[in-house]
Amino acid sequence: MKKLSVLILVAVLASCSKKELVITEIPFEFGINNAEPNLVAQDGKLSLSWVNSIRGKEATLLYSQLENDSWKKPTTVTSGNDWFVNWADFPANATNGDVLLTSHLQKSASGTYTYDVVLNLRKLNGEIIKENFLLNTDGMEAEHGFVSVIPNEKDGFLITWLDGRNTVKEMENSHHKAMTIRVAEVSSDGTIFNETQLDARTCDCCQTSISMTQNGPMIVFRDRSNKEIRDIYFSQKINNTWTNPVVVYNDNWEINGCPVNGPKVVSNSNNTAVSWFTAAEGNPKVKVSFLSGSTFNEPIVLNDVDAIGRVDVAFINDNEVVVSYMETDDYGTYLRCKKVTKNGVISKAITVAKINSGRSTGVPQLEIMNGFAYMVWTVSVEKKNQLKAVKFNLDGI
Repeated sequence: MKKLSVLILVAVLASCSKKELVITEIPFEFGINNAEPNLVAQDGKLSLSWVNSIRGKEATLLYSQLENDSWKKPTTVTSGNDWFVNWADFPANATNGDVLLTSHLQKSASGTYTYDVVLNLRKLNGEIIKENFLLNTDGMEAEHGFVSVIPNEKDGFLITWLDGRNTVKEMENSHHKAMTIRVAEVSSDGTIFNETQLDARTCDCCQTSISMTQNGPMIVFRDRSNKEIRDIYFSQKINNTWTNPVVVYNDNWEINGCPVNGPKVVSNSNNTAVSWFTAAEGNPKVKVSFLSGSTFNEPIVLNDVDAIGRVDVAFINDNEVVVSYMETDDYGTYLRCKKVTKNGVISKAITVAKINSGRSTGVPQLEIMNGFAYMVWTVSVEKKNQLKAVKFNLDGI
């Protein structure tokens, strides 16, 4: 009888551990024509940057932080009428202490894909440290973008981007050559140093991702082999040297054009995880893999129906992550999340929202803070872009 009582108690506790999922909208009331969000959790705060723009007119980079589940009045970082504004290549932001670094893209010539990465450095109180300075200093009229940035370990920032300087140099008979990926450091006064090329042949326009792991910084990106295999690779900085990139997992996805669907890496004090999209052999999947030593484990497949990707991932605790992704069936397209443990236990999917499958949705953003997941993406309101922000309780997954 005592054994039966214990079993009943365990069952009751298990049934009570999962609470009702409550998805709450966080009002975003800052006009219209807002898109390209980038949501970042750092030092217990949630930061959001985005672009307010009308095609052919001035674009403005805005920044806000969440306070008591309300967005503070936005700060205008910078604006211009010669920007490259794109749903997939959105501005980056990061804070280190009271210093904020942002990026945006500015046209360098009349070509469709000729633009530079422009940085702005300021304090959170609005004091300008250095404004509108170039990250890429190659002077080439080429594509530069898909920026990821994190605070450096002591001071300043680590920043990575896709760079087309060699694409222009190597043009022969109008054949498009490969992009490269580079990394550099940005000091707290705006000095750019220790620039390094990580890979001379990458996918053209998939987002990059960077994280500070327990063993130093790691960058993940979509590689491009000579045989047009475009799988996810990573490089780590060990003993002040970036390692030669190696594959996260051999999906062997052969595709002759860029899928515009980058990976996401995330770390906490003990673990690192990467999530990504692949459509190898015509089978679209969303995967997540945890780092074990110097290599990644066999990936875990998450989608239940046809995956679209556009992933994000965040740690709940040492051994669990939440992965967000888009997938579609005969009835529509959905923004969904699953909880995944390091040993491969997967929760049922929760549907955050039914969404548009097109470019207008952008790349949904996910962060976790204080027991809640926060998400931001782009919706259409009366045919105008607008940001939608929600939060939901992690114990409801």
